[in-house]
Amino acid sequence: MSRFRLIKALLGPLLRLLLRPQVEGAERIPAHGPVILAGNHLTFIDSMVLPLVTRRQVFFIGKDEYVTGRTLKGRLMAWFFTGVGMIPVDRDGGRGGVAALMTGRRILDEGQVFGIYPEGTRSPDGRLYRGRTGIARLALMTGAPVVPFAMIGTREIQPDGKGIPRPAPGRRIGVRFGDPLDFTRYEGMDRDRYVLRAVTDEVMSEVMCLSGQEYVDIYATKAKAA
Repeated sequence: MSRFRLIKALLGPLLRLLLRPQVEGAERIPAHGPVILAGNHLTFIDSMVLPLVTRRQVFFIGKDEYVTGRTLKGRLMAWFFTGVGMIPVDRDGGRGGVAALMTGRRILDEGQVFGIYPEGTRSPDGRLYRGRTGIARLALMTGAPVVPFAMIGTREIQPDGKGIPRPAPGRRIGVRFGDPLDFTRYEGMDRDRYVLRAVTDEVMSEVMCLSGQEYVDIYATKAKAA
């Protein structure tokens, strides 16, 4: 048994018991071939929930600090995240964005599922922020369909990504998946910034419809800095 399936077998039932996630549309994720999952990012546990509610393993980029801790907690985090599909990348370096993009392309070229948060960081206030165009470049370079998804209620379970998640009676989280988006009509246009913005905005529009969030047309990093 792979480590991913072991983690899912061990933690899946615990997740369902504690968080009682309602999953809608998971069957819309193609069973084979490269797929990009693109969604909103509300809190730290989003990256724990998503891999455990999908049938296929989801690979995604994560901060390398998640796997470098030497304490017991740090080692458990490293075991979990690398097991479910996180690939550590130093995103703070000057070439962090390029490394993340190339990693995503490699995963998709291998016919795997790549998960990405187009906002680039967690929402500072629960609203949906402008997407970065890396998602569009990946879709156009690889021809992979994009399945939009929405995390719902995770911020209330773990406000601001701090501390241990605190489920409340009667409160459930949700994960909704939309229909696959095909952007092969833009093949060969992965360096056209207008096309990249149009594709990214279409993805974010679908995420907004799934999540019900208010949309803010600025980058989340700019909102955090302000």
